[in-house]
Amino acid sequence: MIDFWLLFYVFIGIALLLFLILFVRLQAFIALLITSISVALMAGIEPAATMDLVKTGMGNTLGFVAVVIGLGAMFGAILEHSGGAEAVAKSLLKSFGEKRANWAMVVAGFLIAIPVFFDVAFILLVPLVYSLQRKSKLSLLHYAIPLLAGLAITHAFIPPTPGPIAVADILNAELGWVIFFGFIVGLPTAYVAGPLFGTWIGKKIHIDAPVLEEDKEIKEVHLPPAAMIFSLIAIPIVLILLHTFTGGPLAKSLSIPPGMMKVIQVIGHPFSALIIANLIAWYFLGIKRGMSKDYLLKITTASLGPAGVILLLTGAGGVFKQVLIETQVGEMLATYFATKNISVLFFGYVAAVLVRLLQGSATVAMITAAGLTAPLIAADTSPTSLALMVIAIASGSSILSHVNDSGFWLVSKYLGLDEKQTFQSWSMMTLILSLVSFGVVCLLSVFV
Repeated sequence: MIDFWLLFYVFIGIALLLFLILFVRLQAFIALLITSISVALMAGIEPAATMDLVKTGMGNTLGFVAVVIGLGAMFGAILEHSGGAEAVAKSLLKSFGEKRANWAMVVAGFLIAIPVFFDVAFILLVPLVYSLQRKSKLSLLHYAIPLLAGLAITHAFIPPTPGPIAVADILNAELGWVIFFGFIVGLPTAYVAGPLFGTWIGKKIHIDAPVLEEDKEIKEVHLPPAAMIFSLIAIPIVLILLHTFTGGPLAKSLSIPPGMMKVIQVIGHPFSALIIANLIAWYFLGIKRGMSKDYLLKITTASLGPAGVILLLTGAGGVFKQVLIETQVGEMLATYFATKNISVLFFGYVAAVLVRLLQGSATVAMITAAGLTAPLIAADTSPTSLALMVIAIASGSSILSHVNDSGFWLVSKYLGLDEKQTFQSWSMMTLILSLVSFGVVCLLSVFV
């Protein structure tokens, strides 16, 4: 039976969230907290119990996420300041050749965004895109769109980037499966949204590389070996995947010795895997290449600043989830969807789409949609289905970046595009990315 008053309170809460973010211009963290408390009080939860929900939701969510996002941010900072991103891009360009440089760009974006934040990676590599355009005389979009597609896909789908980590924790999904399906969904999506669309839009809109003060060639001197960067990026991913796969039926079929299983369970846990990656990067990219310990301390400490904002947002999303569980709105909606044969996967995607379109931030869209979706998920949902749910929400949160998204203006500035051209290129790329990735998720959901 649907309690329409409860649904009305949730609707009012979401409207309040959007109002506080869009019009009052409150930081999303405090806006989410105000929304959660308001919905709880409207639903009849006692004030003292409501404040306990805030504490419980925040604590339960951040226990895992804080460690992983913090370690991931420090790992990315070392790779960024060592020149690792440039080394990977230069190596891929050499392997693919100038004729297939757009393919090199999508692969570079796909790999580099695993440890490095989207905007930082784009700013680091955009001089290389300028250089390619000047040599080939093709449109800047021919190279920039594949790079942006690779960056955006990994940023949304593949841990240890903050978004999928936050959603995975709220939905109780295993990171190993999220990484696995992130790659499965991301690869075909990167092809369609990157080189395929980039080549087409590059023929429609010719853009020359802009002249900016910071426009300078990336030099190979002092860059670390690309093979080392590839290995460092692979270390935490491989260890986490090993932990996930040996924790299931595969372990029994392979007859792995108990002692070895214990080692795998320790080093393959996301905490340990990222600590190991940090220590190796700290030594081989830092100390061994001449960075002082004080400098390494400075850059890793600074990296926790942006991570802190994401952590607070994630915690507030956990509070919203806790309120929806406590008011039993989620259980009520889950029962209703089951009787109407409405897919929870579809609900999560649409929820993320709506929040993203209205307020602009992909992170807020992912966390809000995860909070709304988590109470609808059945207790016996398989780990693979939970992982696909994470990717579905990430797909929805990636859709149609426009003027309320900081990424829209970042791309516009660095590529020298006007608003119309940014809509035609960047915004359309994110729309294609979202639709294609969700299509792949729906196809995979038939088989898992």
